[in-house]
Amino acid sequence: MKPYGRVIPAMVTPFNADGSVDYGRARDLARHLIDLGCDGILVGGTTAESPVLDAEEKTALYRTVIEAVGDKVWVWAGTGTNNTADSIEMTRRAEAEGVDGVMLVAPYYNKPPQEGLYQHFKAIAETTRLPVMLYNVPGRTGSNIAPETVARLAAIDNIVAIKEASGSLDQVSQIVAATPDEFLVYSGDDSLTLPILAVGGHGVVSVAAHVVGDKMAAMVDAFEKGDTARAREIHISLLPIFKALFVTTNPIPVKAALGLSGFDVGGYRLPLVPLSEPELETVRRAMLTVGLINAN
Repeated sequence: MKPYGRVIPAMVTPFNADGSVDYGRARDLARHLIDLGCDGILVGGTTAESPVLDAEEKTALYRTVIEAVGDKVWVWAGTGTNNTADSIEMTRRAEAEGVDGVMLVAPYYNKPPQEGLYQHFKAIAETTRLPVMLYNVPGRTGSNIAPETVARLAAIDNIVAIKEASGSLDQVSQIVAATPDEFLVYSGDDSLTLPILAVGGHGVVSVAAHVVGDKMAAMVDAFEKGDTARAREIHISLLPIFKALFVTTNPIPVKAALGLSGFDVGGYRLPLVPLSEPELETVRRAMLTVGLINAN
Protein backbone atom coordinates (compact mmCIF):
# COMPACT_ATOMS: atom_id res chain seq x y z
CA MET A 1 0.00 0.00 0.00
CA LYS A 2 1.33 3.42 -0.97
CA PRO A 3 1.55 5.87 1.91
CA TYR A 4 -1.25 8.47 1.90
CA GLY A 5 -2.17 8.25 -1.81
CA ARG A 6 -1.94 10.87 -4.55
CA VAL A 7 -5.36 10.69 -6.26
CA ILE A 8 -7.84 10.45 -3.40
CA PRO A 9 -11.57 10.65 -4.19
CA ALA A 10 -13.65 12.26 -1.48
CA MET A 11 -16.19 9.46 -1.69
CA VAL A 12 -19.89 10.25 -1.93
CA THR A 13 -22.34 8.49 0.36
CA PRO A 14 -24.82 6.26 -1.49
CA PHE A 15 -28.39 6.44 -0.21
CA ASN A 16 -31.35 4.11 -0.54
CA ALA A 17 -34.69 5.38 -1.81
CA ASP A 18 -35.84 5.95 1.78
CA GLY A 19 -32.80 8.13 2.53
CA SER A 20 -30.91 5.56 4.59
CA VAL A 21 -27.24 4.89 3.88
CA ASP A 22 -26.71 2.14 1.32
CA TYR A 23 -23.68 0.43 2.85
CA GLY A 24 -23.62 -2.29 0.19
CA ARG A 25 -23.36 0.29 -2.55
CA ALA A 26 -20.70 2.15 -0.53
CA ARG A 27 -18.66 -1.05 -0.48
CA ASP A 28 -19.09 -1.42 -4.25
CA LEU A 29 -18.17 2.21 -4.84
CA ALA A 30 -14.96 1.97 -2.83
CA ARG A 31 -13.86 -1.02 -4.90
CA HIS A 32 -14.93 0.71 -8.11
CA LEU A 33 -12.78 3.73 -7.28
CA ILE A 34 -9.73 1.54 -6.78
CA ASP A 35 -10.42 -0.23 -10.08
CA LEU A 36 -10.57 3.22 -11.69
CA GLY A 37 -7.00 3.94 -10.63
CA CYS A 38 -7.38 5.88 -7.38
CA ASP A 39 -4.72 5.10 -4.76
CA GLY A 40 -6.50 6.46 -1.70
CA ILE A 41 -10.04 7.06 -0.45
CA LEU A 42 -11.50 9.71 1.84
CA VAL A 43 -14.65 8.61 3.69
CA GLY A 44 -16.94 11.00 5.49
CA GLY A 45 -15.78 14.29 3.98
CA THR A 46 -17.95 17.13 2.73
CA THR A 47 -18.61 15.29 -0.53
CA ALA A 48 -20.05 12.48 1.59
CA GLU A 49 -22.71 14.92 2.86
CA SER A 50 -21.08 14.69 6.27
CA PRO A 51 -23.20 17.46 7.83
CA VAL A 52 -26.29 15.22 7.53
CA LEU A 53 -24.63 11.97 8.62
CA ASP A 54 -24.74 11.10 12.30
CA ALA A 55 -21.83 9.63 14.24
CA GLU A 56 -23.08 6.05 13.92
CA GLU A 57 -23.50 6.35 10.15
CA LYS A 58 -20.02 7.82 9.73
CA THR A 59 -18.51 5.08 11.88
CA ALA A 60 -20.31 2.40 9.87
CA LEU A 61 -19.05 3.96 6.64
CA TYR A 62 -15.46 3.88 7.91
CA ARG A 63 -15.92 0.21 8.76
CA THR A 64 -17.56 -0.59 5.44
CA VAL A 65 -14.79 0.93 3.35
CA ILE A 66 -12.03 -0.66 5.43
CA GLU A 67 -13.69 -4.05 4.96
CA ALA A 68 -14.09 -3.40 1.23
CA VAL A 69 -10.54 -2.34 0.36
CA GLY A 70 -8.39 -3.92 3.05
CA ASP A 71 -4.86 -2.62 2.73
CA LYS A 72 -5.01 -1.99 -1.02
CA VAL A 73 -5.09 1.80 -0.64
CA TRP A 74 -4.78 4.37 2.12
CA VAL A 75 -8.13 5.15 3.75
CA TRP A 76 -8.62 8.60 5.22
CA ALA A 77 -11.60 9.38 7.44
CA GLY A 78 -13.17 12.80 7.64
CA THR A 79 -13.54 13.33 11.38
CA GLY A 80 -13.40 17.09 11.74
CA THR A 81 -16.33 19.24 12.85
CA ASN A 82 -16.66 22.72 14.32
CA ASN A 83 -16.70 21.22 17.80
CA THR A 84 -13.28 20.14 19.08
CA ALA A 85 -14.66 17.59 21.55
CA ASP A 86 -16.87 16.00 18.89
CA SER A 87 -13.92 15.91 16.46
CA ILE A 88 -11.84 14.08 19.07
CA GLU A 89 -14.63 11.56 19.58
CA MET A 90 -15.01 10.93 15.83
CA THR A 91 -11.25 10.60 15.46
CA ARG A 92 -11.20 7.99 18.22
CA ARG A 93 -14.01 6.11 16.50
CA ALA A 94 -12.19 6.19 13.16
CA GLU A 95 -8.96 4.96 14.73
CA ALA A 96 -10.82 2.11 16.40
CA GLU A 97 -12.24 1.06 13.02
CA GLY A 98 -8.76 0.83 11.55
CA VAL A 99 -8.54 3.79 9.18
CA ASP A 100 -5.08 4.88 8.07
CA GLY A 101 -5.41 8.61 8.69
CA VAL A 102 -7.90 11.38 9.46
CA MET A 103 -8.77 14.62 7.72
CA LEU A 104 -9.80 17.59 9.85
CA VAL A 105 -11.70 20.47 8.29
CA ALA A 106 -11.31 23.97 9.71
CA PRO A 107 -14.15 24.68 12.14
CA TYR A 108 -17.06 26.15 10.21
CA TYR A 109 -19.44 28.90 11.37
CA ASN A 110 -17.47 29.56 14.59
CA LYS A 111 -14.84 31.49 12.57
CA PRO A 112 -12.06 31.03 15.16
CA PRO A 113 -8.97 33.24 15.06
CA GLN A 114 -5.65 31.71 13.99
CA GLU A 115 -4.73 30.76 17.55
CA GLY A 116 -8.08 29.02 17.93
CA LEU A 117 -7.46 27.08 14.71
CA TYR A 118 -4.03 26.06 15.95
CA GLN A 119 -5.29 24.92 19.36
CA HIS A 120 -8.24 23.04 17.78
CA PHE A 121 -6.07 20.97 15.43
CA LYS A 122 -3.36 20.47 18.04
CA ALA A 123 -5.85 19.18 20.60
CA ILE A 124 -7.24 16.60 18.16
CA ALA A 125 -3.84 15.49 16.86
CA GLU A 126 -2.62 14.88 20.40
CA THR A 127 -5.39 12.31 20.99
CA THR A 128 -4.48 10.00 18.09
CA ARG A 129 -1.52 8.13 16.70
CA LEU A 130 -2.92 8.46 13.19
CA PRO A 131 -1.53 10.80 10.52
CA VAL A 132 -3.60 13.97 10.24
CA MET A 133 -4.46 15.92 7.10
CA LEU A 134 -5.72 19.46 7.61
CA TYR A 135 -8.49 20.73 5.32
CA ASN A 136 -8.67 24.38 4.39
CA VAL A 137 -11.80 25.38 2.47
CA PRO A 138 -12.66 29.01 3.32
CA GLY A 139 -15.62 29.07 0.91
CA ARG A 140 -17.43 26.59 3.13
CA THR A 141 -16.02 27.31 6.57
CA GLY A 142 -15.79 31.09 6.64
CA SER A 143 -12.21 31.00 7.90
CA ASN A 144 -8.81 30.55 6.28
CA ILE A 145 -5.95 28.58 7.83
CA ALA A 146 -3.09 31.01 7.24
CA PRO A 147 0.24 29.68 5.94
CA GLU A 148 1.90 30.72 9.19
CA THR A 149 -0.59 28.61 11.16
CA VAL A 150 -0.08 25.66 8.81
CA ALA A 151 3.68 25.96 9.42
CA ARG A 152 3.14 25.84 13.20
CA LEU A 153 0.88 22.81 12.86
CA ALA A 154 3.34 21.04 10.57
CA ALA A 155 5.77 20.97 13.49
CA ILE A 156 3.41 18.53 15.28
CA ASP A 157 4.70 15.05 14.48
CA ASN A 158 1.50 13.45 13.17
CA ILE A 159 0.14 16.43 11.22
CA VAL A 160 1.49 15.40 7.86
CA ALA A 161 -0.54 17.09 5.12
CA ILE A 162 -3.11 19.67 4.11
CA LYS A 163 -5.92 19.65 1.57
CA GLU A 164 -5.80 23.22 0.23
CA ALA A 165 -9.02 24.52 -1.30
CA SER A 166 -8.49 28.24 -0.81
CA GLY A 167 -8.20 28.68 -4.57
CA SER A 168 -5.00 30.68 -4.10
CA LEU A 169 -1.79 29.46 -5.73
CA ASP A 170 0.03 32.14 -3.77
CA GLN A 171 -1.18 30.61 -0.52
CA VAL A 172 -0.22 27.11 -1.68
CA SER A 173 3.24 28.39 -2.60
CA GLN A 174 3.60 30.04 0.81
CA ILE A 175 2.63 26.79 2.56
CA VAL A 176 5.13 24.78 0.50
CA ALA A 177 7.84 27.31 1.32
CA ALA A 178 7.01 27.42 5.04
CA THR A 179 6.73 23.69 5.76
CA PRO A 180 9.21 20.79 5.69
CA ASP A 181 9.63 18.78 2.49
CA GLU A 182 7.89 15.79 4.08
CA PHE A 183 4.73 17.85 4.75
CA LEU A 184 2.40 17.17 1.81
CA VAL A 185 0.11 19.65 0.11
CA TYR A 186 -2.92 18.26 -1.72
CA SER A 187 -5.09 20.21 -4.11
CA GLY A 188 -8.66 20.53 -2.94
CA ASP A 189 -9.78 21.87 -6.31
CA ASP A 190 -9.71 19.46 -9.26
CA SER A 191 -9.03 22.20 -11.79
CA LEU A 192 -6.02 23.44 -9.79
CA THR A 193 -4.37 20.05 -9.38
CA LEU A 194 -1.76 20.52 -12.09
CA PRO A 195 -0.88 24.11 -11.10
CA ILE A 196 -0.54 22.99 -7.48
CA LEU A 197 1.71 20.10 -8.50
CA ALA A 198 3.83 22.66 -10.34
CA VAL A 199 4.47 24.66 -7.15
CA GLY A 200 5.27 21.63 -5.02
CA GLY A 201 1.96 19.89 -4.36
CA HIS A 202 1.75 16.14 -3.88
CA GLY A 203 -1.65 15.14 -5.26
CA VAL A 204 -5.38 15.82 -5.06
CA VAL A 205 -8.32 15.05 -2.84
CA SER A 206 -10.80 14.93 -5.63
CA VAL A 207 -14.45 15.06 -6.63
CA ALA A 208 -13.88 14.35 -10.33
CA ALA A 209 -11.90 11.18 -9.60
CA HIS A 210 -15.26 9.45 -9.13
CA VAL A 211 -15.56 9.41 -12.92
CA VAL A 212 -12.06 10.26 -14.25
CA GLY A 213 -9.81 8.76 -11.59
CA ASP A 214 -7.79 6.92 -14.22
CA LYS A 215 -7.15 10.09 -16.20
CA MET A 216 -6.24 12.08 -13.11
CA ALA A 217 -3.83 9.34 -12.02
CA ALA A 218 -2.27 9.46 -15.50
CA MET A 219 -1.89 13.26 -15.22
CA VAL A 220 -0.20 13.06 -11.82
CA ASP A 221 2.03 10.21 -13.01
CA ALA A 222 3.04 12.12 -16.16
CA PHE A 223 3.95 15.19 -14.13
CA GLU A 224 5.94 13.11 -11.64
CA LYS A 225 7.91 11.58 -14.52
CA GLY A 226 8.69 14.99 -16.00
CA ASP A 227 6.33 14.70 -18.97
CA THR A 228 4.74 18.08 -18.36
CA ALA A 229 3.40 18.30 -21.92
CA ARG A 230 1.37 15.12 -21.41
CA ALA A 231 0.20 16.28 -17.97
CA ARG A 232 -0.93 19.59 -19.48
CA GLU A 233 -2.74 17.79 -22.29
CA ILE A 234 -4.71 15.67 -19.81
CA HIS A 235 -5.45 18.69 -17.63
CA ILE A 236 -6.89 20.66 -20.55
CA SER A 237 -8.94 17.67 -21.72
CA LEU A 238 -10.53 17.31 -18.27
CA LEU A 239 -11.42 20.96 -17.72
CA PRO A 240 -15.03 20.52 -18.98
CA ILE A 241 -15.78 17.86 -16.37
CA PHE A 242 -13.89 19.74 -13.64
CA LYS A 243 -16.12 22.76 -14.22
CA ALA A 244 -19.39 20.88 -14.77
CA LEU A 245 -19.09 19.05 -11.46
CA PHE A 246 -19.35 22.41 -9.72
CA VAL A 247 -22.27 23.79 -11.73
CA THR A 248 -24.04 23.77 -8.37
CA THR A 249 -23.23 22.68 -4.84
CA ASN A 250 -20.99 19.63 -4.51
CA PRO A 251 -21.83 16.68 -4.34
CA ILE A 252 -25.04 17.18 -6.29
CA PRO A 253 -23.40 17.10 -9.76
CA VAL A 254 -20.97 14.25 -9.10
CA LYS A 255 -23.74 11.97 -7.85
CA ALA A 256 -25.63 12.73 -11.06
CA ALA A 257 -22.48 12.07 -13.10
CA LEU A 258 -22.03 8.69 -11.44
CA GLY A 259 -25.62 7.85 -12.33
CA LEU A 260 -25.10 8.90 -15.95
CA SER A 261 -22.00 6.70 -16.10
CA GLY A 262 -24.04 3.68 -14.98
CA PHE A 263 -23.03 3.64 -11.32
CA ASP A 264 -26.14 4.75 -9.44
CA VAL A 265 -25.55 6.01 -5.90
CA GLY A 266 -29.06 7.23 -5.15
CA GLY A 267 -30.14 10.69 -4.20
CA TYR A 268 -29.46 13.30 -1.53
CA ARG A 269 -30.51 14.30 1.94
CA LEU A 270 -32.07 17.70 2.45
CA PRO A 271 -31.03 20.45 2.27
CA LEU A 272 -29.41 19.17 -0.95
CA VAL A 273 -31.71 18.58 -3.92
CA PRO A 274 -31.31 17.08 -7.41
CA LEU A 275 -29.94 19.02 -10.37
CA SER A 276 -32.28 21.16 -12.42
CA GLU A 277 -32.71 20.07 -16.04
CA PRO A 278 -30.32 22.76 -17.36
CA GLU A 279 -27.71 21.77 -14.76
CA LEU A 280 -28.11 18.08 -15.61
CA GLU A 281 -27.63 18.92 -19.29
CA THR A 282 -24.41 20.78 -18.42
CA VAL A 283 -23.07 17.67 -16.68
CA ARG A 284 -24.23 15.41 -19.53
CA ARG A 285 -22.54 17.59 -22.18
CA ALA A 286 -19.28 17.63 -20.22
CA MET A 287 -19.34 13.85 -19.89
CA LEU A 288 -19.91 13.54 -23.63
CA THR A 289 -17.02 15.91 -24.31
CA VAL A 290 -14.66 13.94 -22.08
CA GLY A 291 -15.81 10.63 -23.56
CA LEU A 292 -17.42 9.24 -20.40
CA ILE A 293 -20.77 8.53 -22.04
CA ASN A 294 -21.96 8.08 -25.61
CA ALA A 295 -24.49 10.24 -27.41
CA ASN A 296 -27.87 8.56 -27.70
